[in-house]
Amino acid sequence: MNYPAPSWLPGGHLQTIYPATCIAKPKVAYRRERWETPDGDFIDIDFADGQTGRPFIVLFHGLEGSSDSHYARALMARILSLGWSGAVPHFRGCSGEMNHAPRFYHSGDAQEVDWIIRRLADRYKASSAKFYVTGVSLGGNVLLRWLGESQHRAEFVDAACAVSAPLDLAGGGEALSSGLNMLYTRAFLQTLKPKCLQKLKQFPSLFDRDTMLRARNLYEFDNIVTAPLHGYRDVDDYWDRASAKHVLPDITVPTLVLNARNDPFLPARHLPRTASSCVKLEYPEHGGHVGFAVGGPPGRIDWLPQRMLHFLEGEGC
Repeated sequence: MNYPAPSWLPGGHLQTIYPATCIAKPKVAYRRERWETPDGDFIDIDFADGQTGRPFIVLFHGLEGSSDSHYARALMARILSLGWSGAVPHFRGCSGEMNHAPRFYHSGDAQEVDWIIRRLADRYKASSAKFYVTGVSLGGNVLLRWLGESQHRAEFVDAACAVSAPLDLAGGGEALSSGLNMLYTRAFLQTLKPKCLQKLKQFPSLFDRDTMLRARNLYEFDNIVTAPLHGYRDVDDYWDRASAKHVLPDITVPTLVLNARNDPFLPARHLPRTASSCVKLEYPEHGGHVGFAVGGPPGRIDWLPQRMLHFLEGEGC
């Protein structure tokens, strides 16, 4: 399936911003469950309940995303129309309520994803025709990390898909630290910093408040907050060790890696060229960051779910 970029929506920035903010999202009736984590914290998972015996699909959202993100609603609406079921797990602190532990979430959080996927599989795989796992942006990178680190132990998953994943975190971080891309960085920091202030009320000495508030980009923010909170030496260590590009050759589950070459979050020069035989690297020229709008104005956001399901159902190693 080739992506047919609309002529009226030119460039990576418009193809990123317009679908996320200007195209109506389909309605989805979610059912929420709260799970207690092994370390005494909690996560919230939103379920889209379809028919028993049909496929089940998991979607991990992006940085500061949720089940309400345009891509999540588009995918869940699509699978419900087919009678499938699905789940959108929220990373810690992303479901509308601050989590309890002295941590958030991060791009290399494979251990967290492992626990979530296995618990969902234990519940749904026996009663589902197929069990698929997908991830978008940060969630795509975490999913790929889990697939690569797990290797054959992940093969209870029938197929996987990662969309607009920041496969090279250093390359993506550099791109988001200058020029027009600072629009995205400021948007992320506008939600991340208030969360950090809430976290400091829970744990006053967790990190330096003033340094966090002075962070102008994701490099500075991750260096003072994300990296040390999650066991990394510093931001350079985090961005290197958490990048999915390192584990693409180790994946043994059929996996689609879909990244537009004009994605402002990850310039095309940073896209990996090699992966295992089970991984399909698909890099269309257009699409932006989790955009992929189609049709005439005002456009639609149904191409991406169709592409994902087409791969999950029909392609393999």
